[in-house]
Amino acid sequence: MSQTVRRAIDILEYVARKPRTQTEVGEHLGVHRSTAQRILESLTDGGLARRLTDGRYAVGHRLAGLAALALEQFGIKDIAAGHLRGLGERCGHTVHLAALEGHQIIYVDKVDPVDGVRLYAEIGRPVPLHTAGVAKAILAFLPRERADQLLAGCDFAPRTGTTVTDPVALRKVLDTTRARGWAVDDGEYEDYVNCVAVPVRDSGGDVVAAVSVTALKAKADLPALETGVLPDLAATAETISKELGWRP
Repeated sequence: MSQTVRRAIDILEYVARKPRTQTEVGEHLGVHRSTAQRILESLTDGGLARRLTDGRYAVGHRLAGLAALALEQFGIKDIAAGHLRGLGERCGHTVHLAALEGHQIIYVDKVDPVDGVRLYAEIGRPVPLHTAGVAKAILAFLPRERADQLLAGCDFAPRTGTTVTDPVALRKVLDTTRARGWAVDDGEYEDYVNCVAVPVRDSGGDVVAAVSVTALKAKADLPALETGVLPDLAATAETISKELGWRP
């Protein structure tokens, strides 16, 4: 990559966070003001940056339009696929991706361990909202009204001794999930498996999906997943979110 292109990319990422002056851009790049000015003028001429009335530079409208068009070419499954495989190879457990689609949360991808037991989730099937870690990781970050709409169709049927069968109790679980940033399934659908799950955000910062790592308890109990897998899982979800356009 040429130095000029690299600097142009750096500028766009810099002004995308908030508008900047030409001097700030030059200092950020570590170049003379004239060099920063030349690149800024080229980006502005191309519609990728724009100069505000106060003289600062911000992202251009053309860049926003190109980003929207680009995102239409990729579904979350396509963006996440390689990252899910990598996570599965590193942790040796089953990896799930679930996404919010209309009034349901759907399993959209799954990576099974090469030498492991295949677990219950089927691609294209709805996620059990009151038991699955991916469901909790999504529901916890939705507006209360939206989450309640989804849960209105939940039967809260008991599956195991740890299944949450009461809407009020589940709301407390979701509050905890939101506070710490990740969810768990403590054998709530099948008592011999457990999982940890982390939300995925889109370009607007909204939670639209979740990634989980699910393991047989005989191979890794919940504390083992939380200490040994959760950091990698969180990093993977963040990478997917960034590729969807999210910026922390």
